Amino acid sequence: MAKKSLIIKANKPAKFSTRGYNRCKVCGRPRGYIRKFQLCRLCFRKYASEGLIPGVTKASW
Repeated sequence: MAKKSLIIKANKPAKFSTRGYNRCKVCGRPRGYIRKFQLCRLCFRKYASEGLIPGVTKASW
């Protein structure tokens, strides 16, 4: 779980645009972030498996 203070800090507008960084909207994780869905890889996998992300299906070949 991410530190609450860092999650709040990331939500504030950055003084300079290059200082901003992305965090998962669900858990606040800064690494493994998928921009298109605004989720980390862990939350993305969980939500996709549950069918909560429209248009995302599990790969099979």
